Amino acid sequence: MGDKKRILILTADAGFGHRSAANAIQAALEVKHAAECECLILNPLDDKRAPFFLRDSGADYDRLIRTAPQLYRLGYEASDNDIPTQIMESALTLGLYEIMQDMVKEHNPDAIVTTYPLYQAPLISYFKLNKYYVPLLTVVTDLVSVHRMWFASGIEQCLVPTSEVEALAIKYDLPHSRIHITGIPVSPDFKLKKRSKKEMRKELGWDPNLPTFLAVGSRRVDQLVEMLNVINHFGSKLQVVAVAGKDEELFGELNKVEWHIPAHVYDFVENMPELMMAADAIICKAGGLIVTESLACGLPILLIDVIPGQEEGNRDYVVEHDAGAMIDSPMQMLETLSHWVADGGKELRQVACNSRRVGKPNSAFEVANLAWRAALHGPVNKRGRSGLGLPGLMELLTRHNIPWSKEPAAPKETQNENK
Repeated sequence: MGDKKRILILTADAGFGHRSAANAIQAALEVKHAAECECLILNPLDDKRAPFFLRDSGADYDRLIRTAPQLYRLGYEASDNDIPTQIMESALTLGLYEIMQDMVKEHNPDAIVTTYPLYQAPLISYFKLNKYYVPLLTVVTDLVSVHRMWFASGIEQCLVPTSEVEALAIKYDLPHSRIHITGIPVSPDFKLKKRSKKEMRKELGWDPNLPTFLAVGSRRVDQLVEMLNVINHFGSKLQVVAVAGKDEELFGELNKVEWHIPAHVYDFVENMPELMMAADAIICKAGGLIVTESLACGLPILLIDVIPGQEEGNRDYVVEHDAGAMIDSPMQMLETLSHWVADGGKELRQVACNSRRVGKPNSAFEVANLAWRAALHGPVNKRGRSGLGLPGLMELLTRHNIPWSKEPAAPKETQNENK
């Protein structure tokens, strides 16, 4: 165990994508380097010392997306500028510095991979202040529309999904030599499993001979039931597989539907790659990971929901490559299905071919290979491990007249009184 290289994968639970990408990288490392590598996934925001507004970001994210999507867009676009990004990175450094410091000291990693952009600034600050540099690889988890916080100048490698994101990284001054187009990491199962769709359907208890539409919902997906109602009354011989994604309300609605076609309803599954490879098309939101997984197994994609800002690029990528369609209404769903299944499903097969052409089922292995090579190189120690703690960081900021505060601003009434 002591001779094994240790790789930390940092993630968060603001959506399924960041965690799923981390799981895929870990799985690929275990396939390729199980005997010589120890891989650990951590969510630093689980630490009780993390600022409350970061610890609760997952629940707040869900709530804001469903109730005020345009407000989310406004915040996303407003923060995607130079000065707001610098302010956010300073706040993140102060809020997460001690957590990152203790994490590096406790686990002594040979390399760190992050699938979430908020950890880069505090890690880079720790490395610079202590002159102890652990190779840091950032894995970007959206296909096109990417916030500039992903492209921190101090990272060793930036692993991007597409040439569009590569161009953004270069725009934000990352050297071309640090950028690698790998795709978003998806489960190694997409690359390793070779069974036919009919065989997989039979094992799953579905009708092996019926065209199968997989519908994936969650608390962030609206109008899934309305869209499935179109398929339920479409009139062709097919079956539906619906996954509620832990949304209890949606799960209840799906179970109340009077299905006229074979339907298989799940609350939550842990074998999503298997379900996707057994399906003929997918109905989902434009999340970076689920779109990438769908492309990896050549699924035509029916997008029914898009988070403003970050997911709009994913939608455009699918549509521009003719790998699916954006569906805004039940009538549009009906029209698209009619076109796809006409002439014996000729158009559906062409869309599947387009999807497969831009998919990257090998992505997790490419990321794992880069992480492994970074771990072989290992940390660079230029001073020793005594470390500069949070008090030292604050003293350094004060010495250079850099404003900081761990305390909330005084209420306006108090400020006025002080005047």
